[in-house]
Amino acid sequence: MDALEREMAGLRAEGRAFAVATVVRTLEATSAKPGAKALVSAEGEILAGWVGGGCIRGAIGRAAREAVADGETRFLSLRPEEILEAEGVAPGEERAGVRFARNGCPSKGSMDVFVEPVLPRPVLQICGAGPVARALARLGAGFDFDLALAAPGLSAEEAPEGVRLADSYAFDTGADAARFLVIATQGKGDEAALRAALAAGGSYIAFVGSRRKFATLRARLEADGLAPALLDQVKAPAGLDIKAITPEEIALSILAEIVAARRSPQREAGA
Repeated sequence: MDALEREMAGLRAEGRAFAVATVVRTLEATSAKPGAKALVSAEGEILAGWVGGGCIRGAIGRAAREAVADGETRFLSLRPEEILEAEGVAPGEERAGVRFARNGCPSKGSMDVFVEPVLPRPVLQICGAGPVARALARLGAGFDFDLALAAPGLSAEEAPEGVRLADSYAFDTGADAARFLVIATQGKGDEAALRAALAAGGSYIAFVGSRRKFATLRARLEADGLAPALLDQVKAPAGLDIKAITPEEIALSILAEIVAARRSPQREAGA
């Protein structure tokens, strides 16, 4: 368990998504016993631990991939083919939240496995040092983001509490975390920040500014060779239309839009 916990800590530190598979019940002969655990990558590969041989790893790998993809747990019941047939259950079928799969191990045992996704905190990176950028940083600090403010010239003392200062428009692309990128430079480095955001990519990229201002910037970037489809990803102006006027209201409209973008895949999966 100590080795498994160290491996988990390392994966978290790297910002990697993974799943924990835990054997919760066994029947008849099985190589893994209740309480056995394994860490499974987002691609379905066993990284550490033990939950059984190759005859059941495929099913656990698929469940882990799905769990990481939608952020939902899976309960997997692996049984010999003859038992599934006797109970009238097909491999891959789901009943009352239990996914059934074939256990092809020679031991002919059965086991139930709980698969739990472990996802890195989503990243909210804001570019800019103006009133909207600071208001969004203050408001976003209460929503469990890994929150960074890229604001050249802003000191650590000036940054809102709980917000880390990032290097000048540098976006971390090495982790598995969902990224929400907001360009709130408001005339001070708009093009550089937008180029960096588009190069990094994200679940949500937004530009704080008028439609006319973004259209002018877009035309310049397209003339410089950026693909129109890439620029189509940018939400401009940023935020839901709540008739916002003050920096705090604009920040609220942007955060509401980010929450909608963040939660939509989970809502759709549960629909």
